[in-house]
Amino acid sequence: MLRLKRAYEPVSRADGMRVLVERLWPRCVSKAELHLDGWIKDVAPSTELRRWFSHDPEKWPEFRALYFRELDSRPESWRPLLSAVRRRTVTLVYSSHDEGHNNAVALKDYLQTKERRRRRQSSVSRRPRRAVR
Repeated sequence: MLRLKRAYEPVSRADGMRVLVERLWPRCVSKAELHLDGWIKDVAPSTELRRWFSHDPEKWPEFRALYFRELDSRPESWRPLLSAVRRRTVTLVYSSHDEGHNNAVALKDYLQTKERRRRRQSSVSRRPRRAVR
């Protein structure tokens, strides 16, 4: 299971593995307060993309497309997350005030799409082949 949580929300046991998915550390929050299991800076959008987007909802569709392109070029950054999600709950921790338009929301969608494709491909490969006549 994949969850999202702002860095400023209280930690919960239901969070499972907590991973910060931002390039910058959240303001006014100590490491002890976040209770993180990891901080994956490389899975966050590039500095240029983050600055361009600036959490403008008007740019959301284009941001997602550009961010997904960045993620496609850096599979080593997100594959460990996908692997962890298969075993346990993973909470993507982010600091944005906009809970609907941020990189963690886009990353969650990206990872869920990758996992659905993987499941589809593995179920297709397990199907018995028809006999050739």
